[in-house]
Amino acid sequence: MDVHITLHEGSGNLAAQVYRQLMDAILDGRLRSGERLPPTRELARRLDISRNTVALAYDRLVADGFLEGRAGAGTFVSAAPVRGRAAPKGVIRPRAPWADLSPPAQIPAAPYDFRVGMPDPRLFPMQTWRRLVARELRAGTGGYADPAGHPALREAISRHIGLSRSVHAGPGDVLITNGAQQALDLIGRVLIEPGTCVAVEEPGYWPARLLFRSLGARVAAVPVDAEGIDVAAIPGAARIVYVTPSHQFPLGTPMSPARRAALLAWAERRRAVLIEDDYDSEFRFGERPLAPLQSLDRAGRVVYVGSFSKTLLPMLRLGFLVAPASLAPALRTARQLSDWHGELPTQAALARFIDEGLLARHIRKATREYAARHALIAEALAAEERLRPVPSSAGLHLCARLAPGVSVEPAPGLAVERLEAYCADGVPQPGLVLGYGGITTDLLPEGLRRLRRSLRMPAAPGPPAAVT
Repeated sequence: MDVHITLHEGSGNLAAQVYRQLMDAILDGRLRSGERLPPTRELARRLDISRNTVALAYDRLVADGFLEGRAGAGTFVSAAPVRGRAAPKGVIRPRAPWADLSPPAQIPAAPYDFRVGMPDPRLFPMQTWRRLVARELRAGTGGYADPAGHPALREAISRHIGLSRSVHAGPGDVLITNGAQQALDLIGRVLIEPGTCVAVEEPGYWPARLLFRSLGARVAAVPVDAEGIDVAAIPGAARIVYVTPSHQFPLGTPMSPARRAALLAWAERRRAVLIEDDYDSEFRFGERPLAPLQSLDRAGRVVYVGSFSKTLLPMLRLGFLVAPASLAPALRTARQLSDWHGELPTQAALARFIDEGLLARHIRKATREYAARHALIAEALAAEERLRPVPSSAGLHLCARLAPGVSVEPAPGLAVERLEAYCADGVPQPGLVLGYGGITTDLLPEGLRRLRRSLRMPAAPGPPAAVT
């Protein structure tokens, strides 16, 4: 164990200084129980002091119970548990609005897991992925790289989204990010000034809402109806509008063609920017996908954001954005100043995964499995009079509003998210958001039975009180 000790000549007994610093390291937990200390001769040589000085410090620590000597093996931190010291509370306070930002509490996993935003890891071809990553690790140079991302992945993504989503983008228009959340962060860094009005959907994706607030934006919640965001309700002061038009989060409905045209016209009149988060759009079970806003944009006002977190695995942290040429240099610089670039072996492996047709094959396989789960849940929701299902034919979750007066009680073994968690305007919208990436098809029937049992109708009014 390499122990850092700083000695100050003329500041007291050297053995006492070694003693105090080793004791502090043990109390702080930097030196843990069972770890071996350097031999006295070696530590004395490193500190340029006499061996007797170090031996005296060790002996005191042994006598006080912090160290123990083992014949023929050396000196070790005592096996007796030592409580770590708490860090000082400090007087530093975060700037506004960080003190007020509070993400919803995370719902713990459960056997019947309807949490949102999780693909099924059992469907991911992990063996193939390990082979691709290992190949790139063997070939890697280990140096710094382009902040925009691995060139092969940028080219592969531009082809993939061009074919699957009709997005107009060349490799130079694509910037690789650590998931969609970093893409939103980079866009906010280069566009948001303190007080900038950003419009978001209501209900909507709370990580985006809180991120924009953290950057100093005034976030305006704009209601969503059956056709998408209500364009007429967008504040005139809004300079940025964040939308999920392909599969509205969390309701799941697509934005209608008329509403897309109206939103693009609004952005042109107001000289505003549209952030199009193509959330959860790869898995489709029915109707053909509508053209994204980016492909309909003729004025260069749409920044397109995508992610592989739902298509592959969230732990890979792979996303991207496609920006107009006027914004691309600033976004590239923001990425460089933020964390320079992502993990190149992972990016190169994904490029091969796409180029070899493995991504398309995985999507086809996963779509068949998710379609079966989607159908089971949709049928159960339609048959339940206490729920009002929201039509959806894509993605990894379904939403249902609660009938008037119906409540939901916790149920053992059941993890389910409330629609209210995605509302921000102070007017709750009672409902449930049911993900099906974390629950297998064989567990769905019992999970749905438990969900039905958790629904409670309002108590019937009792008989009128007797008049005396």
